[in-house]
Amino acid sequence: MPTEEFNKAFANEWISAWNSHNIDAIMSHYADDIEFYSPVIIRLNINAEGKISNKEDLKAYFLKGLSAYPDLHFNLQYVLSGLGSVVLYYESINNTMSAEFMQLNDEGKVTEVRAHYSSK
Repeated sequence: MPTEEFNKAFANEWISAWNSHNIDAIMSHYADDIEFYSPVIIRLNINAEGKISNKEDLKAYFLKGLSAYPDLHFNLQYVLSGLGSVVLYYESINNTMSAEFMQLNDEGKVTEVRAHYSSK
């Protein structure tokens, strides 16, 4: 089970990957068996459920997001550790605040995400 120290390192690597816009670095954090929920999925017209259930579709969604937000830059605020999970609280797109709950497997890969965003 990932430790608090692991979660902090994971969070910094995750933020760095997103800020580099390197899709391979971003995808390296996710397990093949993924459940990803986000209102941005709906906003970008990926699907009406706001859910992605495989890594290939997740990569396509991330690429669409990077294209839609070419100046995307995340600023990590807090890392909250749980039992086999982490919540990253960060400044996100359009200067909104985001919190992502991430369930981690024994290898420290993300198996489930629940993304939350503040309104402007």
